[in-house]
Amino acid sequence: MNNKLTVLMYHYVRPIVGSQHPSIRGLELADFEGQIDYIDRHYNVVSVSDVVEATNGGCPLPTNPLLLSFDDGYSDHYRYVLPVLKRRKKKGVFFPPACAVSERKMLDVNKIHFLLANSSDHESLVSQIERAIDSARSEFDLFSLKEYREQLWKTSRYDTAEDIYIKRMLQHALPERLRSCIADELFRRYVTEDESGFADELYMSEENLAEMLAQGMEIGSHGYAHYWLSSLSPVDQAKDIDRSLDMLERIGVSRQGFYFSYPYGDYTHETLGVLNDKNCAVAFTTKVALARLDSSNLFELPRLDTNDLPKSGLAPQAFWTQDALV
Repeated sequence: MNNKLTVLMYHYVRPIVGSQHPSIRGLELADFEGQIDYIDRHYNVVSVSDVVEATNGGCPLPTNPLLLSFDDGYSDHYRYVLPVLKRRKKKGVFFPPACAVSERKMLDVNKIHFLLANSSDHESLVSQIERAIDSARSEFDLFSLKEYREQLWKTSRYDTAEDIYIKRMLQHALPERLRSCIADELFRRYVTEDESGFADELYMSEENLAEMLAQGMEIGSHGYAHYWLSSLSPVDQAKDIDRSLDMLERIGVSRQGFYFSYPYGDYTHETLGVLNDKNCAVAFTTKVALARLDSSNLFELPRLDTNDLPKSGLAPQAFWTQDALV
């Protein structure tokens, strides 16, 4: 069996320049096409079912296999990605958070994305968040601002420390009711007061997903409410995953042998047990590496970001491509 598998992870894929939200961090549609050109030159695109079959002793994967994965259930994937994949005769696996798809609710993670994209003064956002924290101290058990900064003021591969601080404070560091209240207020102030209309535009519907499934795409679970799973007890993790599987069943995906992508790449040892108990076949992290299928835990498969591979078929081989061929 081929030893190495490249799993590529996408989020927003859309025409960005000249759009209503030109600062959103995503992949230009033209660059997606260029990246598929690059992939065509150096890889063989496979499906998740191909990977599962190969690891269970079935048909081996082709040389230099690559899997295309798309998180968060954006309408981008139905409007722009699906036509490209169909035309290029490629399969992808899509991981929508069930809450966003079924209830048309804006996820906090996406409120934060568009808040950051629509504000040119992120220092001011930090100040507003910290003022709201200080005002809420009589109602919530909170750390000092110094402690929050010491824990969360850290850079990442693609974010400044300031932006990571904003994201983590509003994603999981603060109590859920408080962080939701702050995110809602800032979203209304900087993005739109029509949250429902924005959600309708941003996310796919169950009908979209069922159509994609009928056209040969694969659909997996990304949880129900896109929680940091480590913030939930094992019982609540199981409930969140169960609710997402209910949605998958409605669109025609079996609960047996389902595929999972960890929201934020976050999970615990207990999460692995929950997935095993529910007969998950394979789960994907955000760890940056190539998967080695002869040794990797199938519940902890790493992925590359779209920015890790070139966006032109004429580009020289990237580091990760060279590593995959070794």
